[in-house]
Amino acid sequence: MQFHLPADKMPTAWYNALPEMPEPMQPPLHPGTREPVGPDDLAPLFPMALIQQEMSGDIWVDIPGEVIDILRLWRPTPLVRATRLEQALGTPARIYFKDESVSPAGSHKPNTAVPQAFYNKQEGVNRLTTETGAGQWGTALSFATAQYDMECKVYMVRASYNQKPYRKILMETWGGEVVPSPIADPDHPGSLGLAISDAVADAVGRTDTHYALGSVLNHVLLHQTVIGLEAKDQLELAGERTPDVVVGCCGGGSNLGGIALPFMTDPKVRLLAAEPASCPTLTEGTFEYDFGDSAGMTPLMPMYTLGADFVPPSIHAGGLRYHGDSPIISALVKAGRMEAVAYPQGKTFEAAVQFARTEGKLPAPEAGHVLRAVIDEALAAKELDEERVILFSYCGHGFLDLAAYDDFNNGRLIDA
Repeated sequence: MQFHLPADKMPTAWYNALPEMPEPMQPPLHPGTREPVGPDDLAPLFPMALIQQEMSGDIWVDIPGEVIDILRLWRPTPLVRATRLEQALGTPARIYFKDESVSPAGSHKPNTAVPQAFYNKQEGVNRLTTETGAGQWGTALSFATAQYDMECKVYMVRASYNQKPYRKILMETWGGEVVPSPIADPDHPGSLGLAISDAVADAVGRTDTHYALGSVLNHVLLHQTVIGLEAKDQLELAGERTPDVVVGCCGGGSNLGGIALPFMTDPKVRLLAAEPASCPTLTEGTFEYDFGDSAGMTPLMPMYTLGADFVPPSIHAGGLRYHGDSPIISALVKAGRMEAVAYPQGKTFEAAVQFARTEGKLPAPEAGHVLRAVIDEALAAKELDEERVILFSYCGHGFLDLAAYDDFNNGRLIDA
């Protein structure tokens, strides 16, 4: 039950949600002046092409041919109907997932890593710095910079650096340099906010370096919309008109935005975010202007936040341990266009194991959150005896997260 698009049917333009948001977006603010930031304010960190995409009012943004050539190494990704999971649940719901685990880095992250590396190389920048939580983003950017013969310095959240040594090895194999963050406090477990501060400080201190962010910003979500755009065509191949609900796990929001934003303007489609209960940004955070990093070096963004100094527990879903969320995702939740739910770690691993035993795929801990939400949606459909089409993004595999499964299988997992 797999539905494939031929390579020449891969999207040639990204979908930009900004012009079609339910309410106009508030601008990011300069950390010093608290005035709206302009292109010149962002130029020390990003190439002008990405700055233009960050603020673009065009609904469609063309994907450069050089980027498409690399994305076609694994895109279009399969759309799979999870029939064995449906049978195990006894649900009338039809469950489909977009399999982003087939990328070279094993997740959705290369969808934006490749264009970010391309635009920087095009502008003459040969070194990028970044942060990474679980390591999926750092892995993706290391892969992307290798395609363009660039240097990559990755500041990895220390908790994940210690939990996931094979992520570090994979990044280094692609040429990335990986160090634990925060660099100034070797006893601190770290957070994405602190790692962003380390990476930004590195970038602004060198003229040959830019910074690359794996989530949150508008241009990152823009690049990820290839997921949902492909899924639309593949659902037609499957004989479906439209999904009833689109679900994604949410840390910063790129994976969720990638699958959900192309369906945003259809009022018949529910959009649902699944996040960790230990870092419940959308469900318990406050919508306000806040820094994207812990040191206050980045622009302030309008978003749901737990506070830039918030340090979540060291759960295995390191990619979801972020104090804030994408302004786009936050605005959709604030407007009531998107729902959000939070789950403790144990519940997500129960769902991940059920998926592994039925569909045969081992999810990343982040993907366990979306699976928990999907299973709950399918069980709700069963209780109501209601047909329901559920679409979700299977954002990455868990082959480099086996220590987490060892903890779960042997009763050592902290149910944070």
